[in-house]
Amino acid sequence: MLVRRLMLSRVALGFAALLLATGVARAEPLPAPGSPAVLEVSGLISTRNVGEKAVFDVAMLEALGGAKTITSTAWTDGQPTFEGVLLSKLMERVGASGATAVAIALNDYKVEIPVADFRQFPVILAYKMDGEFLKIRDKGPLWIIYPQDDFPALKTKQTQAKWVWQVKEIQFK
Repeated sequence: MLVRRLMLSRVALGFAALLLATGVARAEPLPAPGSPAVLEVSGLISTRNVGEKAVFDVAMLEALGGAKTITSTAWTDGQPTFEGVLLSKLMERVGASGATAVAIALNDYKVEIPVADFRQFPVILAYKMDGEFLKIRDKGPLWIIYPQDDFPALKTKQTQAKWVWQVKEIQFK
């Protein structure tokens, strides 16, 4: 009987290790924001912290791991340095699926973005420009930034339409 229990325990541990290694295990819970929320993520996500949404404050976004890109934009001079979180990391953290991300701005402007963009390019959700937190008057608090200087194929009008600023929500469909 004891041998059987030990074998079952080893099988269970092995299965749990396999689930963790393949990423099938349930994601770590998402804490509630400790300061004012700047982003709501909804739709096809598996990790939530407020009802059916994943809600983030800036500190939570920073905790996902920072990313930087230096790139020109149609709306700024020179090549500012943008800091934020890779949208691929954000997707991973909330367990996002689907083929489309709908970015919604504070003024309810909406743009559909293929999630393939976030996997193919290091697109960031920026919260800083040149070391300063983005303010609403400076296209903040969050701005989707494509690294167009590193990937010349991104310097198109179609891509520019996806540079949503004043992002308040992303819905995965």
